[in-house]
Amino acid sequence: MAYEIPVTQARAELADLINRVVYGNERVVVTRHGKPLVALVSAADLEKLEADREPAEEPVISTVAAVRSVASAAGEQGRFGLAARHREPGT
Repeated sequence: MAYEIPVTQARAELADLINRVVYGNERVVVTRHGKPLVALVSAADLEKLEADREPAEEPVISTVAAVRSVASAAGEQGRFGLAARHREPGT
């Protein structure tokens, strides 16, 4: 059973949630308007998920170096200001 928490509360309690996942062996589901949005699982659980997947499937996660740059969604920069603007490292 996973622990569910609204995204607004999860944002304020991120460090505690990470500790629950890592040290308490819990899974945390972050919700928005009562619907599941994302899940926090331990690295060990993620490795198990990847090991159980079909070989033809894409990996569940890739390294940060492999993530491509994507422009912000329309309206996000106006909504969030500088926080939504992507800047390349070292700029």
